[in-house]
Amino acid sequence: MNPVDCKIWAVMQERVYDKRVNDVDELCRRLLSVWHRIGQNVIGEAIDQWRAQLTACVRAEGGHFEHLMYNRLELNVSTVT
Repeated sequence: MNPVDCKIWAVMQERVYDKRVNDVDELCRRLLSVWHRIGQNVIGEAIDQWRAQLTACVRAEGGHFEHLMYNRLELNVSTVT
């Protein structure tokens, strides 16, 4: 899975498992229901996050860049509060 898939799956997982799943059929119904209700905003946010990761990777010349993402998020949070 790529980062966009991971972000969307995380949102789906949270919504699907908000209550106990009793069997496989119920799981399938919930997955389909949640998938059909995923908003474009969730997909857009996932794409934006992926773009930020790609940009950080290029700036790090393919090296480690996770710390750059953390610093970026930390800066964004501190400017909001």
